[in-house]
Amino acid sequence: MTRRALTQSEYLSEVERLAREVRSAASDEGWLCYGHDPDDATTLQRAVNALARALQHHHFPGDGCVEEEDRPLLELAGVVLIRPGVMPAALDETYEQACLRIGVEPRGEGWALWNTWGNGQSRITMVVSAVDTTEGLLANWARGVDAAPVQPLPSQVALIQQGWAGPMTLSPRAVKRTGLLDPAVKRASTL
Repeated sequence: MTRRALTQSEYLSEVERLAREVRSAASDEGWLCYGHDPDDATTLQRAVNALARALQHHHFPGDGCVEEEDRPLLELAGVVLIRPGVMPAALDETYEQACLRIGVEPRGEGWALWNTWGNGQSRITMVVSAVDTTEGLLANWARGVDAAPVQPLPSQVALIQQGWAGPMTLSPRAVKRTGLLDPAVKRASTL
């Protein structure tokens, strides 16, 4: 049985998918570099770094790609955006009610709730002002791009709570980590 030849578009999509897997593996091993290659980088590491820099993705503030951003990346399980007039469909409360429940003052720009892990892998939610960063994450995640933000500055963190806020949009890495490989599963609620 012969295999059907891929169209050029299918071939390019498959090459891009594989390149993203290579980039993700390098990131997991802790040596991926978007800036200048370290002096001790091997030829393979330099080639993978060049590949990662060439992959097209949606850039956003705090994506770690700008050389001045030397803060470490923050792995997220998922995010929730709350804004005046634009609330997640599963929440039966207004923006102001959500802010009151969370314990933050309403802001015109809204808030981003970053679900991540604290010490000992405990689930925590960081309430941050980085709404534009979160929108950039969501644009990448919608395309299956496993993007992560840099650690927020202390001035961007309004508060940190135990547990995860929901319903959240899961990151591609969290989908893989939890075994939820069905691309139709985009939302999860928590405690």
